[in-house]
This record gives sequence, structure tokens and C-alpha cells, in this order.
Amino acid sequence: MKATFGIIGLGVMGKSIAINALNHHISVAVYNRETKDEVNIAKDFVAAHAEKNVQGFTVLKDFINALETPRKILLMVNAGNAVDQVVNNLLPFLSEEDIILDGGNSHYQDTNRRITTLREKNIHFLGVGISGGEEGALKGPSLMPGGDWRSYQKVAPILETIAAKDNNGKPCCAYLGKNGAGHFVKMVHNGIEYGDMQLLAELYEILSKSNNYEDIAALFNAWNQTELASYLLEITAKILTTKEGDDYVLDTILDKAGNKGTGSWSSKAAMELGVPTTIKTAAVYARYISSFHQKRQELGVKSAKESIGELNIEALKEAYSFARILNLHQGFELLQAASKEYDWQLNLAEICSIWSNGCIIKSALLEKSIEIFQQHTTLLDNSSIIQQLQTQENDVKKIIKYALDNRLNIPCISAAYNYWIMMTTQRTSANMIQAQRDFFGAHTFQKVNDTTGQTFHYNWKK
Repeated sequence: MKATFGIIGLGVMGKSIAINALNHHISVAVYNRETKDEVNIAKDFVAAHAEKNVQGFTVLKDFINALETPRKILLMVNAGNAVDQVVNNLLPFLSEEDIILDGGNSHYQDTNRRITTLREKNIHFLGVGISGGEEGALKGPSLMPGGDWRSYQKVAPILETIAAKDNNGKPCCAYLGKNGAGHFVKMVHNGIEYGDMQLLAELYEILSKSNNYEDIAALFNAWNQTELASYLLEITAKILTTKEGDDYVLDTILDKAGNKGTGSWSSKAAMELGVPTTIKTAAVYARYISSFHQKRQELGVKSAKESIGELNIEALKEAYSFARILNLHQGFELLQAASKEYDWQLNLAEICSIWSNGCIIKSALLEKSIEIFQQHTTLLDNSSIIQQLQTQENDVKKIIKYALDNRLNIPCISAAYNYWIMMTTQRTSANMIQAQRDFFGAHTFQKVNDTTGQTFHYNWKK
């Protein structure tokens, strides 16, 4: 019997996706290369799941021949050159109309290139963003596919079966658009994730100066029963209380955060499209600064111990809510701009639904946003959101002042506040910027109350 679904790469995510498919009675063929560091991976996987309909291979030709046509092959390999190498190795054995799915965090422009190149050979390529980590891949991930619509229809029965389900029982998976739309949406998802993670780190930064870990975790668990509920808040509370012996595991971890590039890609894309995504960009820079660990030790300020001022917990809660809303808003503004630029026709409400389960950034806020995007194209067109942000502004100021007084680092909360103030200020200082540009470069300017759109240059040096 030939297998319905092929998976290349049995790392943590590849194995979990394969088990997920097998648990849904989808026949699977798996392939993993044999190297001195990777021995019997495919063989051991098959042995561990001998009761399921699975075949394992270390020879690509045999793997390809074990699949039903048109073949549906999911690549679970590292993004970048590895994807191109695997695709090139597959090509001699593939037939027209076969479908390759890239489940890695590939750059959307690489996906565009691969789709174009393979189309000439009548081989179809889909970029599929996958969120949820190991547990999500195993129990039901959030899936973000993009590429050729006809190809998606052929793999939809598999993807929608293994995907998580939203509150209405619908798969957290839907066709997002042509070319690299799926990988772009996943990239933005990761940018939002950067912001949400940094915001929680900032809460930890603030709270840990005057509270023990157990109390912070209790507070986060209480918040997780409210409109602030999220997967990241839940796991952060668990991290805070996890011990090994008498020591908190968190205290044994070096304050040096890694990144795999998707956060910076998201910020670069935002700059290219002219969209201010200040919160997640601040989160990217926070990770970069953390990597300069040795220099931070050298420059560390040893100030006299002073008593920490009293923290307003309710204000902190409101500031966190405020920043999370604006972080999500900025992410969706980027999606909106990309959709127009690349003619993807992204359905923002549908993306909220895809992200509502099986996903690292799943939250009550995303579920609320589904209804908002059914009526509006931006969160800030919703009157209740605007009213909430206006009400929370004063609390954000209190937290920023507290952080300044106590020399605490809160780049994302600060970025959220600055973005909000500028977006809600009818006349900013940008007229000075444009005057400067016109002075030294004759870049011209538009005039106040002129509706013609005409531009002017002033002779500043006369």
C-alpha cells in the first residue's frame, strides 16, 4: 500500500507532525538522512509506531516510490539552503503535479522564488507556516499555507485534519493566498510573538524586584482567568514556579536570548512597506542587546541599594493589556499592507481564527479580534478598543514612571506608549523634519490646509 503523506526530516517537529498524521489514520512515509550523527532515525521511528500505517526510508528514490500520486511531501528541514538542497535532490524522482510543502520558517521571498522555479517543471510548492511548537505539532498545530490554490485543495484534507480546531470546531488552517503568503503570515506571527514574550519579560523585570516568584506566578495565573488569558502567560507562570532541587530553574538560565531571524525579517518587511511595528522591533533589539552579555557585565552600573517604590499592580495589568493590544494591532497593520502590496487578499478575521488555537500566540484577545475584523480592517476602528486604550493611557504612564524611578528596562511598554501618543496626536513635530529636509535637500513640503496635494520649496537661505 502506498502512503498518502510523505515527511522529510524527523527532528522534533517532523516526528510530532508524523505522529499527529498517524493518529488521524493518515498513512505516512518518512525519510531521514543517515549521517554519523543521525543513525537509524527513520528505522527507529517506524519501530516505535509499528502498529500504525507508517514506512521509513533512508533512500530518497525508495521514499518517493512509496507515495501515492500526485505525491504530497512535507519538508521539515532547516530554512535556507537546506530546503533548496532537498528540493534539488527530490527533483529527479518527482512527477508532474507532485506537491512539495515547506513547513519550515522560510523567508517568504525564498518561497516566491521556489514556487516560480518549480512551476516551470509543473511541480507545485506550498509554503506552510506551522506554529505551536512540539506539543502543537503533535496535538494540532496552527497552519498557515500559501501558494497555488489548486495544490492547496489537494492537500487540504490532510492539513485540515491534523490542524488544531477553533472554538467552533473549524480547523486552524485555511488557504491564505498565492506565492509566499503563508510564510509571510507566519513571519508576522513570529514578530507578534517576539513582542508578547518581551512584554512578559518586562512584567517579570518589574515584579521580581519586590515580589517572589510564587507570588508573581499566582498573579499571572489569576490574570489568565480574565481577558488577558493567553498561552504565553500560562507558560510564564509555570516557568516561574519550576524548581530543580531547591533552585528555581529560571535563576540558572543566562540572560542571553537567542533568535532565529523571523523577528528581524518581520521588522525589515515592515520598514520596506512603511508600517510602524515599533513594539516587536523593540523586542528584536532587546534580544540583540541581551546577546552582548560580556559587554553588559563590563558596563554594569553598581548603584547603591535603594528601596523600590510601591508598585501599582492594577496599573501594571492595564499597561500590559494596553501594550498587547497595540502589538497585535501593529502586526495586523503589516499584514494589511502586505496584502495590498502583493494582492494576497488576506482575510484578517480568518487569520485570527487560525491563530486562536494550536498556536504560540493564542489568546482571548485574538478570539475577540475575530469579531472586530469581521466589521473593520483595523483594531483601532473599533470604538470599544479605542475607549479601552484611552482609559489605560494614564496607567501606562504610571508604570513607565515607576520603571524610570527604579532603573528598570521596559522597551516594549515604552514603545507602545510612544506609538499611541503619536498616533493620537493630530499635529506632530514632523513639520520640523520636513522643513529640515527641504532646507538641506530641497525635498519640498505640502502646506497646511492645502487640499490640492501640491508641493512647495522655500528659499531658506535668502
